[in-house]
Amino acid sequence: MENLKKTPLNQVHCGLNARMVEFAGWEMPIQYEAGVIEEHIRTRTYAGLFDVSHMGEILITGHDAIPFVNFLTTNDVTKLSDGQAQYSVLTNESGGTVDDLLVYRFDEKKLLLVVNAATTEKDWEWINAYKSGFSISVENVSDLFAQIAIQGPKAQEILQKLTENQLSAIKYYHFIEGKVDGFNCIISRTGYTGEDGFEIYVEPEKAERIWRKLLDAGNYGMKEGILPCGLAARNTLRLEAAMSLYGHELSDNITPLEANLGWICKFEKGDFLGRNALLKQKQEGIKRKLVGFEMTDKGIARDGFDVYIEGKKLGYVTSASPAPFLKKNIGLAFVPTEFAKVGQEIKIDIRGKILSAVIVKTPFYKRQKAA
Repeated sequence: MENLKKTPLNQVHCGLNARMVEFAGWEMPIQYEAGVIEEHIRTRTYAGLFDVSHMGEILITGHDAIPFVNFLTTNDVTKLSDGQAQYSVLTNESGGTVDDLLVYRFDEKKLLLVVNAATTEKDWEWINAYKSGFSISVENVSDLFAQIAIQGPKAQEILQKLTENQLSAIKYYHFIEGKVDGFNCIISRTGYTGEDGFEIYVEPEKAERIWRKLLDAGNYGMKEGILPCGLAARNTLRLEAAMSLYGHELSDNITPLEANLGWICKFEKGDFLGRNALLKQKQEGIKRKLVGFEMTDKGIARDGFDVYIEGKKLGYVTSASPAPFLKKNIGLAFVPTEFAKVGQEIKIDIRGKILSAVIVKTPFYKRQKAA
């Protein structure tokens, strides 16, 4: 793994005996000594700590920052206030998804796009291909940030020990420019686990100290304490929450409408890239739809397995695994729209065995909000 990119926390992971793997050109921890299931459960019940420094950051500044990003993405950037973020997608002319991303508004002339690690270069080229005619500057600032996510019901309590900023005042999908352990950071109330939590953007050389301080503040090593978590737990957590993973539920050939993301397609905002194709698809009706399923036979479906309905191969699994917290075998799949209803029985080819599953409501897991 000599040629792989390494996050600023790479040596910390190795010191914690993490199992390292290649992911999107990066050397990343897939799990630590506690194991995937324990990391997953601890995030649901206490707190988990994730290195997400492999994510890409692209800064858009200038007079036309908002109109430019509004043209590139499906959600309505004009609705954002300073200090607010939104989930959105970049779409191509045919309505397919170039990437899903977060848009952060600092002010009317400064937006930060947080994109997937595997697509950072692709997104960079895509964004630059459309900047002509807009009064903006585009800068890849990925190397300026490490990103640490603390997720779980104790996330606020733990992070609050390291900052004088009042975290309870930060609403979901909002952020502030504050300090963590005395260092300037972006503190964002966002995440990819289905839990409450925060994502901290900080200079790379400060990341190790903040990581260690968060482990200490979260009683790492104690029976009920925080755990560092790898990519495997991040994946099972997002799957329980039915959150899309680019390259699985979304791709250049999958539209946001097919992936149940019609809520971020704001047709009324005016023209955006792919609008006509998406509007046509909406008016004519989508032919396939992303659904959640639960295995009823004993068996574990995996990504890419074929889905059969009424004896015919009609779809495929996009993501699937055992759900550690729910203690079920679950997954997401594309099926023809006419069969995309809760209670519909489907069959999945699991290594030559045709096993039964049933379409269920998503998300599979939804956290209980505090009263």
